[in-house]
Amino acid sequence: MSETEAAAEQALLVGVELKGQQSGWHIEDSLAELAQLASTAGLEVAGQTWQRLERFNPATLIGSGKVEEVLELCSDLACDVIVFDEELSARQLRNLEETVGDDIKILDRTSLILDIFAQHARTREGQLQVELAQYQYRLPRLTRAWTHLARQAGGAAGRGGTGGVGLRGPGETQLEVDRREIGRRLAQIRGDLEDVRRHRALHRRQRKRMAVPVVAIVGYTNAGKSTLLNALSGSEVLAEDKLFATLDPTTRRVPLPGGREALFSDTVGFIQKLPADLVAAFRATLEEINEADLILHVVDITHPNARQQSETVTETLADLGVENRPIIVALNKIDRLSNPADASTMLDGIEEAVPISAAEGIGLDDMLGRVDEVLSAGLVYTTVRIPYDRGDLAALFHEQGTVVRTSHDGQGTVIEGYLPRRFLERFHAFWV
Repeated sequence: MSETEAAAEQALLVGVELKGQQSGWHIEDSLAELAQLASTAGLEVAGQTWQRLERFNPATLIGSGKVEEVLELCSDLACDVIVFDEELSARQLRNLEETVGDDIKILDRTSLILDIFAQHARTREGQLQVELAQYQYRLPRLTRAWTHLARQAGGAAGRGGTGGVGLRGPGETQLEVDRREIGRRLAQIRGDLEDVRRHRALHRRQRKRMAVPVVAIVGYTNAGKSTLLNALSGSEVLAEDKLFATLDPTTRRVPLPGGREALFSDTVGFIQKLPADLVAAFRATLEEINEADLILHVVDITHPNARQQSETVTETLADLGVENRPIIVALNKIDRLSNPADASTMLDGIEEAVPISAAEGIGLDDMLGRVDEVLSAGLVYTTVRIPYDRGDLAALFHEQGTVVRTSHDGQGTVIEGYLPRRFLERFHAFWV
């Protein structure tokens, strides 16, 4: 056993299944995913247990009897960490920590995901987004597990002296200091991220002026999004067989079969029970999805929970308000199937699905052809008379539209043809 393996913290996983819950995920599958998250975070899973309940226990999430059972199991397995598959409230976390004592760490799915995000954020933007989510999560949960941000303050009053009106007393408690420090840091991070958001908005406006359509690559974590972007663009975006290997968005220019080009943007992977604070913190990044002309949903067709993963992504897109955007589903990793031809029939009810293997380059031409078709489907037939001094608009029509007929008169160039709907407003003053 290596030193790294010997030093790994031993974790006990605890899940809860609510009776009558219709999430589509079985508790065993959810715990298997939690085990993968734990491993990605650097924990070694020693065991797992779960309980079926009518409702979550407001005090400890699980029942009091189950808490005792978890403690015994934790002792038998010599575990350092207990990881719950649900997000713990501040009250639940406090009660559980008081019950287990100082020697065992209590984590939940959300804190585990945040830890993984903190490990994988590479850019300044990604680090800011993760830090924001961590503070938003931790602020209502300041307990003994919190690493203090500041020393206890109080000055002369805190030492029993007389500091004047409003200053007498024991001074601020540590939690009050921590909360104030976090509040200041949150304000600073939000300001920095707002600068990032404005910068991204500027880039998007520039892209629109360049008239290059944008395709947002979305999917469940580890579905193969980064591998697909690498295959399409010849780039070297980090692509690992790990959850959340890619956090920072990457955009690459990709030629389409019809002669045009499109910008393909890789985005952070989705996961079931994705923390709301995390979605909010990554708003600047996820706006890339909102601004996209087309969404390319990558599904790992070989995963035993492919349908549940697909539905989770669809639900997250709905939460982001982009469920009505044109979507193409890429059924990835067909090279791992005994019969790749079966891929299209493995997820009933999914339209616009294209079987591919990003790793082997299979089906990518068909997928790009479908992307080109869908982007072109938004074309509207129109006739415009463009003044001779607006050659930029004439060039835009030729680059992004389909020209049927061109003629000239004393006022300018008359162009008839199909133009993408999103550019119609720019030609409004010149309609014939």
